Amino acid sequence: MKNPAMTTLFPRLPFRWLAVWASFAWLAGSGGSATAASAVLPDESPAQRDARMKWWREARFGMFIHWGVYSVPAGTYQGKRIDGIGEWIMHNARIPTAEYRQYARSFNPVRYDADRWVRLAKEAGMKYIVITSKHHDGFALFDSKVTDWDVVDATPYGKDLLKPLAEACRKHGLKLGFYYSQAQDWNHPGGAAAGGHWDPAQNGNMDEYLDKVAIPQVREILSNYGPLAILWWDTPVDMTRERAERLLPLVSLQPGLITNNRLGG
Repeated sequence: MKNPAMTTLFPRLPFRWLAVWASFAWLAGSGGSATAASAVLPDESPAQRDARMKWWREARFGMFIHWGVYSVPAGTYQGKRIDGIGEWIMHNARIPTAEYRQYARSFNPVRYDADRWVRLAKEAGMKYIVITSKHHDGFALFDSKVTDWDVVDATPYGKDLLKPLAEACRKHGLKLGFYYSQAQDWNHPGGAAAGGHWDPAQNGNMDEYLDKVAIPQVREILSNYGPLAILWWDTPVDMTRERAERLLPLVSLQPGLITNNRLGG
């Protein structure tokens, strides 16, 4: 059965551009990774934490968008359907880095209309949007200055996808959050990979990867898009406490930021 909300929200956008579109209705005060925010603010009092979490506990309903180069193969590699979720296709099919990067040449979402996405989300009763600024394949939906593996440099579209979304969220009064894969990165040397690397091009030093890619990119997304409400870490493969502590200070770039508990360490 077709989802009428999906049909309304993306009536003319081929589904293959969106690997996942999901809305979450979180109960106020529910447990789990989405609400574990106190760890990044050790000096915060219970009252201060309650004040910071108040909007989240009241919002209950929002949109989480997974979008990236993995939308091009859309779960199929060399004519075969690959088991698992679409954004993991590079990992699950063991696609070599150079081959996977070719998908970027076909990533050209010319019908992208951030304002329409946000308006329809608001009309549906949603209070916030979280989008994958960079998933495990290392591809950034923004104009990163530390890599050319991003939507501006690697695709025919050539424009930052996060800026119009940030502008639309401010215009229509929705809170915005960014997902960022801080540990797993299957395209930049040294990035982690669950179960280990499969392409020699992925080999490298993880601490150098953090210094040259992850830390500066987190600074970019927390500095260049106006007020943010959420930073969503994910799958802390090989993230020691020492490595996690190098990322923690960046959270202060966005006062009142809510994070989950997947940073690691």
